Amino acid sequence: MMKRILLNSVKLVAAGVALTAMVSSHAWADDASKGVYDDKCASCHGASGKGDGAAAAALTPAPQDFAKCLKGKTDDWIAKATKEGGPAVGLSPIMPPSSDLSDAQIKGLVDYLKQLAGK
Repeated sequence: MMKRILLNSVKLVAAGVALTAMVSSHAWADDASKGVYDDKCASCHGASGKGDGAAAAALTPAPQDFAKCLKGKTDDWIAKATKEGGPAVGLSPIMPPSSDLSDAQIKGLVDYLKQLAGK
């Protein structure tokens, strides 16, 4: 009986550790993606993706609100626009490419942009 209690306790602790690791790694990924967004995108698109960043007023055309411009767009389209810049998908040439980002960073950024867009 005592062995069974001990074994169940060990299983419960192991499950808790695994769950904590999963949650922590997910939170880290979101934090990393937010950091990339803050570094690469927020100055034009704004902290919440509304197209109202500090540099937006000086840009023609103005950056778009993600809730509108990403509607109906696939992850591949968003990734291409992000990695290759606006002209790669028919957007403004003033949207620069982020070709220095890894595929994993682009994936995280796409997910983050979709969160901002409410997708």
